[in-house]
Amino acid sequence: MIQRIKSALARRGIALWRINERVEEAAELFFVKRQLDTRRVKDVHKYEVTLFRDVEAEGGGKPARGFTSVQLLPSMDDGKLDEELQKAYYAAQFAANPWFELPDPVRAPLVEKAGTLAQAPLAQSAGQMAKALFAPDVQEDAFVNSAEVFVIRSTDRIFSSEGTEVSYTDARVKGEFVVQCKAPEDVEMFHEFEYDELDGAALSAKVAEALTFVRDRARAQKALKSGTYDLVLSGDQVAEVLNYYWERSSASMVYAKYSTWQRGEDVQGETEGERLDVKLAATEPYSPEGIPMAGLSLLEGGVLQAYHGPNRFCRYLGVKPTGSYGKLVCGNGAVPFEALKRGPVLWAVAFSDFQMDEASAHFGGEIRLAYLIDEDGTATPVTGGSVNGSILEAQKALIFSTDRYLTARYEGPYAVRLKNVSVAGAGE
Repeated sequence: MIQRIKSALARRGIALWRINERVEEAAELFFVKRQLDTRRVKDVHKYEVTLFRDVEAEGGGKPARGFTSVQLLPSMDDGKLDEELQKAYYAAQFAANPWFELPDPVRAPLVEKAGTLAQAPLAQSAGQMAKALFAPDVQEDAFVNSAEVFVIRSTDRIFSSEGTEVSYTDARVKGEFVVQCKAPEDVEMFHEFEYDELDGAALSAKVAEALTFVRDRARAQKALKSGTYDLVLSGDQVAEVLNYYWERSSASMVYAKYSTWQRGEDVQGETEGERLDVKLAATEPYSPEGIPMAGLSLLEGGVLQAYHGPNRFCRYLGVKPTGSYGKLVCGNGAVPFEALKRGPVLWAVAFSDFQMDEASAHFGGEIRLAYLIDEDGTATPVTGGSVNGSILEAQKALIFSTDRYLTARYEGPYAVRLKNVSVAGAGE
């Protein structure tokens, strides 16, 4: 198929292109409570072709460069391939951007991912993770209502007109589950998970925590009063807040002037808490553009070390293209979690939709469950109200837990404590 696509590109006179081929296998399990409801196996072969087209600038000068992508199927005959490529190439002239160099060519042998998840039979890995998911589901009053487990293994190959020819294998396990507690109030809570290793222990811990939270949410009666609180965030919410630094340092944000950050700048400002140490991890050996990926130091002591992003925006900024990253690593951690949440503090554990807005630097969401922890350690489950904080204020006094949390997209402290965060309560 690759040769057929290359021949079609030559027939249409298309000189600049990139071909991304992906072969993906998946084993999928669907459960209703603990009962396996559906088992599914997938084998998908995908081809995406990106076409580049230079457009002459009015009055001379360097041309603009447009590009567009098209999905091709092995079932297409040569006539259909020609037609789809020609339509995409025609459209590329209407998506012109300032001219940029294409990624430097790279040729290398296949890079194979190591580890059990990448090598064991898919069905075996899916069964193992399903067993880990249901291991904590032993209580009568709170239980796993439904669950889905997907184990995915893929092989990617990247070719370009510039001479790139690289390939690599990858593996992921992901899914979702719903926990439920029926009394004294019938409550359901939805959770997602994703790991790049066969980490049954992490999934079991996540489910056990979710069962505790849904039980406490069903019993939560007291509504929060409006005011400012020392706020503890944990798990996925910590990763969401730290995404602010990931997004604001991206080459696309800086080039568009949505971010004014400069390399070497202290973007954290004056602090009385921990200084931020953040890295971006290369979860795959090459980006979709064929750029070799390597770990990148983003913040050291709160000082911005680098921009990152796809080829085009890095070229515009005059920095070496890094490729697009998929995982943030935070090296901070000062105190154990039990000490971190000493009262008075509000530990917010479940939101209807927690978000970090990288443009405004505000984070927040509607609280489904939080624990109002008093000085004597008494923790009262509460619900209602919403959090509305600013990372620009909060970053002055960040304290992270030494306890760690790991997903496919985040590795770092399990929790962070933020001072004087505004909470709009539902109580008097």
